[in-house]
Amino acid sequence: MPQRPFRFGVQVRNGDDAASWVTNARRYEELGYAVVTMPDHFDEQLAPIPALQAVADATSTIRVGALVFDNDYKHPVVLAKELATIDVLSGGRLDIGLGAGWMATDYERSG
Repeated sequence: MPQRPFRFGVQVRNGDDAASWVTNARRYEELGYAVVTMPDHFDEQLAPIPALQAVADATSTIRVGALVFDNDYKHPVVLAKELATIDVLSGGRLDIGLGAGWMATDYERSG
């Protein structure tokens, strides 16, 4: 079995504004992080799809993804299309995590 290098990532939730979000993304890349991920929750955080696209647009090597996208919040076809778009626009730098939701507050907030 071929060996893969060990990678480090950073999990983020919020940015104060667009400029700081982009600045932080570039800094993570400069520091050598391999991936920026976000949770998929309905609390006080940025929405992961547009926020991750902004990270991908601001960087050239760092991968982006969510830990994890909850399969109950979006229709699977819509989510697949949005994720495929990020992957194309980022040059193939999307990492996908999918799973069942577990936070009761997310279900309460999303109806």
